[in-house]
Amino acid sequence: MITDQKHQYGVISRFFHWFTAILVLWQFTKFFDRIADGEHWVGETLVPYHVNIGAFILAFVIARMIWAFTQLGQRPVNPEATTIWSKIGHIGLYGLLVAMPLLGMSYLVGNGYGLKVFGCQLIERGEKIDWLMQLGQLHSPMAWLLLIAIVGHVVMVIKHHVCGNKQLFRSMI
Repeated sequence: MITDQKHQYGVISRFFHWFTAILVLWQFTKFFDRIADGEHWVGETLVPYHVNIGAFILAFVIARMIWAFTQLGQRPVNPEATTIWSKIGHIGLYGLLVAMPLLGMSYLVGNGYGLKVFGCQLIERGEKIDWLMQLGQLHSPMAWLLLIAIVGHVVMVIKHHVCGNKQLFRSMI
């Protein structure tokens, strides 16, 4: 089953969900840069791909949102998970997943570093752009907000699984 059904998310939706989760977890290895100035295994092997993965996440999440809109009428429905808070939470997660790469790019370009993604120089090094640099400084605080939102998402999935509809979690596995 490639497309979503009323009782189960399809293969494509599940792939988008879990691959996004893996990529975002990888991005959080950037926090290890704060330990010993990144002079360790994580800082030397995983963190150098932070910009590339961020750019990929941006494109991937946009594709994921397009796919989700095509599946709206077919997706599993859980009355417990369709409250206004659930909708706000999901919109917030999508918003943060789009905003984070854009803010990271703003930080790089605003500081005059340019933007190089997957070996392609998309924006050349240049002068500092103060307003863009200030906007880009929101990247790190937003990372903490994204982490809190992800923890909240996981906690609510567990709550719904333990106290309510056990099919909700199973529909994404």
